[in-house]
Amino acid sequence: MFDIQTVRKDFPILKRQVNGAPLVYLDNAATTQKPRQVIDAITKYYETTNANIHRGIHTLAEEATAQYEDARKKVAAFIGAKDPAEIIFVRNATEGINLVAQSYVRNQCQMSGVKCQVLLSEMEHHSNLVPWQMIKMQNAECRMQNVESRFIPVTPEGTLDLSNLDALLDGVKFVSITHASNVLGTINDIKKIIEAAHRVGAKVLVDAAQSVPHMTVNVEELGCDFLVFSGHKMYGPTGIGVLWGRRELLEVMPPFLGGGDMIRSVRYNGFEPNDLPWKFEAGTPHITGAIGLGAAVDYVQGIGMDAMREHEQELTRYALKKMRALPDITIYGPKEDSDNTSILRSIEVLHQPVVRGPVIAFNLNGVHAHDVATLLDREGIAIRSGHHCAEPLVKKFGQTAMARISFGMYNTKEEIDILVAGLEKVRKVFTITPPNLLLL
Repeated sequence: MFDIQTVRKDFPILKRQVNGAPLVYLDNAATTQKPRQVIDAITKYYETTNANIHRGIHTLAEEATAQYEDARKKVAAFIGAKDPAEIIFVRNATEGINLVAQSYVRNQCQMSGVKCQVLLSEMEHHSNLVPWQMIKMQNAECRMQNVESRFIPVTPEGTLDLSNLDALLDGVKFVSITHASNVLGTINDIKKIIEAAHRVGAKVLVDAAQSVPHMTVNVEELGCDFLVFSGHKMYGPTGIGVLWGRRELLEVMPPFLGGGDMIRSVRYNGFEPNDLPWKFEAGTPHITGAIGLGAAVDYVQGIGMDAMREHEQELTRYALKKMRALPDITIYGPKEDSDNTSILRSIEVLHQPVVRGPVIAFNLNGVHAHDVATLLDREGIAIRSGHHCAEPLVKKFGQTAMARISFGMYNTKEEIDILVAGLEKVRKVFTITPPNLLLL
């Protein structure tokens, strides 16, 4: 049984006060807070085991190596990967996408000698836009064949328009797509996209940064070819992320970075790369990051992914109901009846994705998102404002910025009530005070 009060006790930072008020942390899509179990695992490593890995034969080095590789096994099992060697530790999902873009896609373009068509969507994070633009620029400078990007359009309701998917896939060699939008909260029908891509021989990378922390994700069931996510969005440390890839694809990819540990042997005129996964992990890795991520996996599995997901869905439905009752508010994203629990559960039983995750982007009409966030911060409420590293998507909705709340397992309905009261205060301030005098 999910016990929210027990969960909250595991997160030391929730005892903080901000501007004299108890912290209400609603910026989990940016980064989650860390439970004591993760903090303790990192501290214990530094206090008892600190050593470099894969290099020494002394006791500390062997213990550190065992803990690092044990974390790899935990992550593999967590996402349903059969082979731990397919788990590459990177800094974050961003680095994972860049690794695939530079080492797999760019390499495949060079070998094929033809223009590479890459299919993305209009709701991608900058981390899944810029790497492909960089390849195009690099190839142009080297007078190589270019990468051309196509985009699955986003509907006004905030979902992907897949009606023309087959035509968009014509000639495409690679698809890189977000599983869940960090702005709209939309959970995409990723299996449909993967199956359609594979029918035309395209490989698929899934950006799961916003889905792995909130729902069970199994790479074998999805059928994707690559998947990336970040540890800091699922209660683990910053600076650690995961790239999973099919072994046969990782084997043909050249190393992304050169240095120690990614080599089997080195000569003055060449080198032989190491085996998987180490050929992609050059230099001393983020050892404590991996160990902390392993502890985070243990923690969320101990809570139970299904129980955690149900709690976050309940929070999202409650927040939508409360926020929709506010005057002069625009909420972006899917418009499904999120208040109807039975409908949502029946959708999941049918193995169709629930359309919205625990993310709500909104604007108070006539109030800039930054002003909303600033005034809420004075009440101890932490939310995000801006374009959320998805500037083209925000502009597509005719905005320069949006406010965003996003939930984690430790959030409560009482915190949502505090948020709604805070939003009502924001409206009153802007009703009484001219915006240009607000912060003087």
